[in-house]
Amino acid sequence: EVQLVESGGGLVQAGGSLRLSCAASGFTFDDYAIGWFRQAPGKEREGVVCISSDDGDTGYADSVKGRFTVSRDNAKNTVYLQMNSLKPEDTAVYYCAAAFDVCASKIISDWAYDYWGQGTQITVAS
Repeated sequence: EVQLVESGGGLVQAGGSLRLSCAASGFTFDDYAIGWFRQAPGKEREGVVCISSDDGDTGYADSVKGRFTVSRDNAKNTVYLQMNSLKPEDTAVYYCAAAFDVCASKIISDWAYDYWGQGTQITVAS
């Protein structure tokens, strides 16, 4: 059974930090790029970051560049999203997803992802 399980969400004050984890199982993790997406109430889902199996290949949304850092540990089948300098507009449900593709320094469109996690809530209080 394929699973992507996000963890690390919660409530944080503006300017604070959180680290999300995405633990994968049931597929060959090394073959997949992992993306993080977020969706705020009443808004469309937005791609945040992408990391290829070669974790030197990443893509970031302009809204998070310089504040968020994605990394992966293929030995642990886990991707991490370090979020610093959080802003109230970062409030959303964050999802990780797996795509049989490479990021090529951009965020892969959400239609290309094969597997999705259930999401974790991030709330940034002002």
